[in-house]
Amino acid sequence: MVMFLFLVVALAVVVAAVTLAVVGGGESAPLPETAPERLQDPLPPDRPVSGADVETLRFPVAPRGYRMADVDDALGRLAAELTERDARISDLESALAGARAAAHPRLDKPGPETGR
Repeated sequence: MVMFLFLVVALAVVVAAVTLAVVGGGESAPLPETAPERLQDPLPPDRPVSGADVETLRFPVAPRGYRMADVDDALGRLAAELTERDARISDLESALAGARAAAHPRLDKPGPETGR
């Protein structure tokens, strides 16, 4: 009998709590819509991207993973900078090869000192 009385009181408390929550919560306005979290491009616009910049790059999480547009933008920027660096390295290597060739003339050419 005591157990039955306890269950009736517990049920009444739960019903009262739900009723108060429904009645009391209806007076306030719905929650405002929030803008979706977007990537604030942390890659520096005024200098080349460094390894530390890439290590600290974090993408906001979307309901199904990461936002493809944010990832594509960051990867596109990194690809463009890597292409630019590769071209610059190639230019510098060819200039260095030309400077070395000018500094060290080939020894197999006959010089004026042979006299023949």
